[in-house]
Amino acid sequence: MLTSLSSLFRTSPLLISFSLLAGHVAASETSLPAPVKALAEKGIEIHSQFSAPGGLTGFGASAQGREMAVYLTPDGEHAIVGTLMDSAGNDLTAPQLDEHVRAPLEAQTWQLLEDSHWIQDGDPQAPRVVYTFTDPNCPYCQQLWEAARPWVEAGEVQLRHIMVGILKAQSPAQAAALLGDDNPAEALKAHKLGEEVAPSAQPRDIEQQVLDNNHLFEELGLYATPTSAFQRRTRDGVIRIERIEGMPSQQRLEEMMGGAR
Repeated sequence: MLTSLSSLFRTSPLLISFSLLAGHVAASETSLPAPVKALAEKGIEIHSQFSAPGGLTGFGASAQGREMAVYLTPDGEHAIVGTLMDSAGNDLTAPQLDEHVRAPLEAQTWQLLEDSHWIQDGDPQAPRVVYTFTDPNCPYCQQLWEAARPWVEAGEVQLRHIMVGILKAQSPAQAAALLGDDNPAEALKAHKLGEEVAPSAQPRDIEQQVLDNNHLFEELGLYATPTSAFQRRTRDGVIRIERIEGMPSQQRLEEMMGGAR
């Protein structure tokens, strides 16, 4: 069974652990078959090609954080977007999406987080890294900071606070003030311990860092602060990304921190 492109956009959930701005096409658009190239020109990102049954050729793709498979018909003249099922009702598309879309996009997401503008919280040598989008006026960010202290202070986890300004009018200026401080880590700690952050003019490059972080927050399709991301290893030894929006439950907090405190 193959679903249509329009129904896919209406019904497909966001399945990848961290939706992201996919920024490249695996093959040059000029080398893609004409129907697949036409989809690429409409904004669908084509990531890789794979073999499919029935004489079809599959392409792993995504659009606006939604993963999808594109199947080229044997005559090379038509492309269908959807889920391929066998006669027993088995989904043949999901494993291909996992290999050809989710895994590479998650690796790209992690790199985007590493390249963002964040404030170090905890030992830089701590083995576990958690990225968290933090607004200076977010009460749940405060709760997460407090809840994470046992792991951070034990040197087991380092939080990397990606500073955004989205909740209040003064949030961007306050985020910039923290990022632009002579000692951002100490400034953030003082703020978390109750010290007010005074909005103040910052150099243009510091203000741009907040704008870049806000843009990343939007491009990743996020809605709430804190939103935190961490890596986990599957039973097959593959590293994947987990995302937690808002203040996590105790169980999810321990998963994020790598174990009980």
